[in-house]
Amino acid sequence: MIMKMLAVYDIANPKRLAKVAKILKDYGVRVQYSKFEIDPVGEAGFSTLQHRIAEVIDTVSDGVKYIPLCHRCRNRIEIIGQGNFVDPDEEFYII
Repeated sequence: MIMKMLAVYDIANPKRLAKVAKILKDYGVRVQYSKFEIDPVGEAGFSTLQHRIAEVIDTVSDGVKYIPLCHRCRNRIEIIGQGNFVDPDEEFYII
């Protein structure tokens, strides 16, 4: 099944946190500091994503949740204030 989802994470170590965020950028868009909207992926793509994250995190102190977003639910999302997080890594350039 191909489904869009929300990935929410809490990573205790800054290095692991950066690695998890980098992996999730391969699959979707950061919408808040610890949340990514994952583009629709098939079962194989989702399995690969889970495996890549599992190789990085410490399951004792870190956590990642994958929340499926059905089409009906996505159409009912309400946003108050800023709608999308803009990753500072992509927005600013120091010359």
